[in-house]
Amino acid sequence: MAREPEVGIGDPAPRGTALIALGLRLLGIGPLLILGTLVAVIGLITPAFLTPGNIGNIVAQTAVIATVAMGQHLVILTRGIDLSVGANLALATVIGGLVFRQTDSAALVMLAMLLSGAAVGAVNGMAYVFGRLPHPFIITLATLSICKGLALELAIGHTTMRGMPAAIAAIGGGDSFGIPNSFFVVAGVAALVLLMAKAMVWGRWVYAVGGQPDAARQMGIPVRGVLISTYVISGLCAGIGAVVLAGRTEAGSPLYGNLLELDTIAAVIIGGASFLGGRGHIGHALVGAVMIGVIRNALNLLGVDVFFQMIAIGLIIVLAVEADVLRNHLEARARVLQSARGQ
Repeated sequence: MAREPEVGIGDPAPRGTALIALGLRLLGIGPLLILGTLVAVIGLITPAFLTPGNIGNIVAQTAVIATVAMGQHLVILTRGIDLSVGANLALATVIGGLVFRQTDSAALVMLAMLLSGAAVGAVNGMAYVFGRLPHPFIITLATLSICKGLALELAIGHTTMRGMPAAIAAIGGGDSFGIPNSFFVVAGVAALVLLMAKAMVWGRWVYAVGGQPDAARQMGIPVRGVLISTYVISGLCAGIGAVVLAGRTEAGSPLYGNLLELDTIAAVIIGGASFLGGRGHIGHALVGAVMIGVIRNALNLLGVDVFFQMIAIGLIIVLAVEADVLRNHLEARARVLQSARGQ
């Protein structure tokens, strides 16, 4: 029986592998390229878009989504999801508003909002892990409803409560050297999350749990602790977002955070992370958040109705998910070709 020819240097398999590798690289930097193209095109269509004042508006408007998306990113890395972040943020601003009624201390008001967010995250993580729920979708959907109800019940008059300490107002609505202070908040959170994800053993555990949970258990990684910690951090990021939003509006409200969970999930997926877990970078969440902010700002400048803005974001999410599917297909194909080459 004639033997099949072996794969050589000039054969199609290595060439196919190189093309697939190129495709994967393009998909990896695709969101950044799209963002750059969007900025250039919109700047040509709407000259007001690239003015310093408008860029400052984009940064301020994107800060809350970017901050909360970084926590959502860690959860998605573990193959999870946090649907409660919007309601969590609303509840945190209400609690901050209530504390402000008792004391003018900015430190205590901020601490109350941060603890509120982290507490909700802890409930999500522990209920998911120790309740042995099949997916975090269930508990985070439940806490979404619970937090929204609590926020409405606790808010004075069941509506927006005006007033925040001057320091918090400066964090959310002030600027330094012409740059919104909220930018420095986002940069600080990003630096901390990047340090935890890349320079600490915990970060490697998160990727391991998301990539191969069974293998992570066999390796002795504390899977339960890792999962709970990601939800606590996600809740804490919602609390930080609450500080920024409450400072920007100088108010706490149960009406805040509407659809924020969808915006943060969209930011993470648009940026290039995967629902399959174990793959992604904090930059993905930031790029996705900025892209959402840029699109919304541009549509506002062009006078596009808010309903069409929601449709546009939905279509972008679909395209991002399809890009993730294509990436998975190319990676599988690359592994097949590499295996064939090795035989």
